[in-house]
Amino acid sequence: MSSVRIVHEPADKVRDIYTWSKSAKAEVKKILAKYPKDQSRSAVIPLLHLAQREFDGWLPTKLMNLVAETLDMPYIRVYEVATFYTMFNLAPVGKYHVQVCTNCACMIRGSDKILEAVEKLTGAKAGESSADEMFTVSEVECLGACVNAPMMQVNDHYYTDLDAESAKEVLTALKEGKTPKVGSQVKEAS
Repeated sequence: MSSVRIVHEPADKVRDIYTWSKSAKAEVKKILAKYPKDQSRSAVIPLLHLAQREFDGWLPTKLMNLVAETLDMPYIRVYEVATFYTMFNLAPVGKYHVQVCTNCACMIRGSDKILEAVEKLTGAKAGESSADEMFTVSEVECLGACVNAPMMQVNDHYYTDLDAESAKEVLTALKEGKTPKVGSQVKEAS
């Protein structure tokens, strides 16, 4: 079993203070309105997700602290949630976070070939980022679209019914700044 560690920002990228933008503050207010006032801590997952989207796709310690302060809860409780769920990135990720599902349904239908193609095209092995920091490749257990296996998620978009060639087409389009026209897409992955 691998251990989880929280990566602290490099000294040259440390922000002194993280604050919510005006639009994020409005979203925080909408999220908190869904919970009784005495149960606001239940909003920790949606606020972590918002924070990750708002600030470079990952959760440095100071950003998790902002979530804790927003919810008036101990920092450690937020760290526990962020380190438990794989949907939260505890280290910087590339512009495109490519998550290839290698669980049963996807594996049986060829996800190993997709992962191999993704690693070759990006130059990054699973768990690494490409030299140009454009792609971070992750191998994940299940993305919840087994009926359309094999699949991968890139940022908040699902790409299903893939093979090695169509996966490469998706990444090549992204690399060229184009919108991929391959496979089924679900705009907001959860």
